[in-house]
Amino acid sequence: MVDVFKSGYASIIGRPNVGKSTLLNRLMMQKIAVTSRRPQTTRNKITGVLHLPNAQIILVDTPGIHQSDRTLNEMMVRTSISTFSDVDLILVMFSADAGFCGDDEFVLNAMRGVKKIDLVEKPVLLTLMDEMNRKSLFEEIIPISALKRDGLDSLKSLILNYLPEGPQYFPKEMVTDCPETFLFGEIIREKILNLTRFEVPHSVAVVVEDMFEQENGVIQIDATVYAEKGSQKKILIGERGSMLKNIGKQARQELEKRLGAKVFLKLFVKVKANWRDKSQFIKEFGYSNDSF
Repeated sequence: MVDVFKSGYASIIGRPNVGKSTLLNRLMMQKIAVTSRRPQTTRNKITGVLHLPNAQIILVDTPGIHQSDRTLNEMMVRTSISTFSDVDLILVMFSADAGFCGDDEFVLNAMRGVKKIDLVEKPVLLTLMDEMNRKSLFEEIIPISALKRDGLDSLKSLILNYLPEGPQYFPKEMVTDCPETFLFGEIIREKILNLTRFEVPHSVAVVVEDMFEQENGVIQIDATVYAEKGSQKKILIGERGSMLKNIGKQARQELEKRLGAKVFLKLFVKVKANWRDKSQFIKEFGYSNDSF
């Protein structure tokens, strides 16, 4: 008997800061998407290709679905919703710690008419699971903890049950279809998210302008950090360049681990006034539905 090979796409959706990127990274057993305690960390679809003996699960991390009147945020929500018709399964994530809230209701309203799979983080709060059951939107309800890796094997098995028979979409050595320059820019942005406060983290975009190998084998990466205001630029640079040096140091260390080589990271800081409300700059910085 010939073993059946299964393959398909599963998008991970939910409100901001519910743990979608953490779940993707835990399922992949390596860091594909950047994470932060700050909401709206993910701005684009991030794809992770999970290779199993007789299957290939293509996981799609998405921006948090939320209400906002900012052009960038509206684009992020459209990016998430656009995956509904493109995937075989939808994994909807809720935080059992927070309980069911208005933002979760907004997520459910966005996917009315779609009947797929639901994830509930952490094996607690049966009342939340009962409430999800009463809404009759989901085929399955699975309590998990991505941080503790609880329930992830059961989750993978359940996903496989729903995947169709299909081809191997990606070669075995490929774990994501996101361009390297995008991933490296996200690593830099993650350090900014973790090191800065107030409005600065959300106002920042990072674009890798160039990447090449020097004659001595060092990988040079030139990246521009865009802020919306001059005051934000000053914070990003810091006194005598201290903040920018710290951002660069932390980013370079992670980039060197990823590349297995020495990295020379050059960071520039520029201002694009109110870029989050201007479609031209949003597309220029790679934040659009057809970025990849």
